Amino acid sequence: MWTYNKMLQYPINIKCRDLTLAKNIISQYGGPDGELGASLRYLSQRFGMPDQTSKAILNDIGTEELAHLEMVGTIVHQLTKGATIEEIKEAGLDPYYTDHGVGLESIQKEFN
Repeated sequence: MWTYNKMLQYPINIKCRDLTLAKNIISQYGGPDGELGASLRYLSQRFGMPDQTSKAILNDIGTEELAHLEMVGTIVHQLTKGATIEEIKEAGLDPYYTDHGVGLESIQKEFN
């Protein structure tokens, strides 16, 4: 169906940690106007299209939106790389970990 190349279409190479920016960017991942929601809207709308061309276009767009998740995730990862648990909490990013069932306590155990 698709060929997956393990590299981003647009390379991301962030050198400076910025937890405040990461907190803003992470909403583009799964927030109300985020890439995940966009991809699901396009992929679900394709089922109601009357012709194959329209279905194919919406499928391609939805798949492209899924690829954007990789870029947003990479940006957040690079912006938070090397941050301590205390810095993550101070920046207000800790709910993003606990909402996904990981929990900061589990992460902290790995670092100790």
